[in-house]
Amino acid sequence: MYKIQARHVSLYYNDFHALKGITMDFLPNTVTALIGPSGCGKSTFLRVFNRMNDLISGVKISGNVMIDGEDIYESKKDIDELRKKVGMVFQKPNPFPKSIFENVAYGLRVNGENDKKFIEERVERSLVQSALWEEVKDKLKKSAFELSGGQQQRLCIARALAIEPSILLMDEPASALDPISTAKIEELIYELKKNYTIIIVTHNMQQAGRVSDKTAFFYIGELIEYGDTKEIFTNPKNPRTQNYITGRFG
Repeated sequence: MYKIQARHVSLYYNDFHALKGITMDFLPNTVTALIGPSGCGKSTFLRVFNRMNDLISGVKISGNVMIDGEDIYESKKDIDELRKKVGMVFQKPNPFPKSIFENVAYGLRVNGENDKKFIEERVERSLVQSALWEEVKDKLKKSAFELSGGQQQRLCIARALAIEPSILLMDEPASALDPISTAKIEELIYELKKNYTIIIVTHNMQQAGRVSDKTAFFYIGELIEYGDTKEIFTNPKNPRTQNYITGRFG
């Protein structure tokens, strides 16, 4: 059973045709990398799954997107409920101007959770899951801004995990980080896929090769090729995929 199914998804920003009839299926507990040159539609497609494109004026979208068999674009869909199920981590770490603890607890409080013990347990578990607990357990009351960039990004991952999504969207989560922090984020992605379905946008070919099970190559709003990562990188079927992977353009 597929976790996510996208069927003939097209998206316009006013007159600009950003996504052209994308059809893809995503299996649960896999990491899918979306690759392609800048402006090819990767991040736009990523934001289809939590309806963040809805926030942009002039956007028109057609096609179907099913998560766990439910159409997320049907008119009565509760978008707050959808975003609890579909967590998002952005390119630059964006902690809130609060303590480390309150950053992770934020989503729980917004969703009406008041049980102190429950919040404490969930915060600890999310920080353990994001491989940050050992580094911050003695300074939970300190400002999140005291953390390094890599730690801030793992904090943002913990914040996303705290509300127990089943899908995690990551938009170039390591592009602003140093190599050591990047390696930690990549290890974390590998661990998290045991419990989550992950879609990651990355410009970094090596990263896509290291962390993903499946890779999709986008070019000018079209899905050119989609398959097992090993196959895409060693034996792509489309010459445009070959040219991009070997650095002939992009």
